[in-house]
Amino acid sequence: MTVQPRRRTQQERREHTETALVAAAAEIVVEAGVRALTLARVGERAGYSRGIVTHHFGSKQGLVDALARSIQVGFVPGLEDRPPGLGRLLALVDGYLHAVSALGTANRAFLLLWAEAATTPELAETFRDRDRGFRADLRVDIDAGVAAGEIRADADPEAVAVALVGQLRGIGMQRLVDPEGVDTERLRGDVTEQWRRALRSG
Repeated sequence: MTVQPRRRTQQERREHTETALVAAAAEIVVEAGVRALTLARVGERAGYSRGIVTHHFGSKQGLVDALARSIQVGFVPGLEDRPPGLGRLLALVDGYLHAVSALGTANRAFLLLWAEAATTPELAETFRDRDRGFRADLRVDIDAGVAAGEIRADADPEAVAVALVGQLRGIGMQRLVDPEGVDTERLRGDVTEQWRRALRSG
């Protein structure tokens, strides 16, 4: 008796298509640069038509938004299982630096797009929103750490969040530009300890 493979649901087919399109967009950014990213090229790379890309994302802006979201979700695994506070904040720093030690195509694309956002208005909104979300998540940990007495009471959550995002993104960019000269695995312990000392109470 032959067992017929289960047919994918419409939602599963949609998710598969979107994943393939986002992956194709990341490959194009890494291989040819941000300006080479067009809906037509993404569709062709993924084996679909431009119309399919437009159907799923609406525009290049929508595609970039989806790419940025897909990369940030789960970038440092396991954080959702930790309670907010200094421990989770330090785990994020350590995990982030570990993740950029082996930058895959998607993460390389994110950093390239993030850098380009400084001079490209259509990218600026997406990455401004992503960074604001990143800082908001960090502030939750800082506020929780202060409330628990783990983080010094005079720590400014916004200032700490801006400094952290700047440092982590900056190290990621250095790793992207000079992978042989920037050993993020070696940096992990030092950077995490620097933040522990800077923030801890007492």
